[in-house]
Amino acid sequence: MTSARLEAFSDGVFAVAITLLALDLAVAGPGHGSLAHQLADHWPSFVAYVVSFFVVGITWVNHHALVDTFVKVDRKLLFLNLVLLLFVVAIPFATSTMATYLRGGGDDAHLATALYGVVLEGMGVSFAAIFVWSLRRGRRAVPLPEDAVRTAVLRFGVGSIAYLVAIGSGNVFVAGLHTRGARGVLHVRADAGDVSRGTFDDPVTTLDDRVEGAC
Repeated sequence: MTSARLEAFSDGVFAVAITLLALDLAVAGPGHGSLAHQLADHWPSFVAYVVSFFVVGITWVNHHALVDTFVKVDRKLLFLNLVLLLFVVAIPFATSTMATYLRGGGDDAHLATALYGVVLEGMGVSFAAIFVWSLRRGRRAVPLPEDAVRTAVLRFGVGSIAYLVAIGSGNVFVAGLHTRGARGVLHVRADAGDVSRGTFDDPVTTLDDRVEGAC
């Protein structure tokens, strides 16, 4: 199998997952108070949608950037990618559950946010596993420099620990995002037939203040 088939299948799964996020965006309609009141009453759904949309979207962008550097695909990579997609398609469920229970507070709200964090943690760990797989000789078009590898491993590790702490405290919705680049994946650009040193995208940083204010 070529990396093109792997990426095409993954793109389809990402597209379905990001579309399902919008299914819970609804209001009761006329006869249930003013539209402004209904929209305000459903703020957890809208905030959760925006956050999860960018989580899935950023993961898709970085997945494309990573897979684009592969020169071979083996059975192990296929299964690692399937595990990643398992968590990707669980994001709509976790998002809906968190939005439903977030307003009520209490143990259910903590459990719902912890569930959301578990899904993000699983997605991050599985993505890290794909990255580690790619480090073996002959699997990337151009091997990564040692300093880029050390930086990537450190940030994956810090991000995983931060999520575990956030899951335990039930504050994943905001605290999970504040891992910033630690939960980013290695972004590699191809330029003039060369692959530059890996840098970490941090596109969720701009969402941090908005999400924290909404919560």
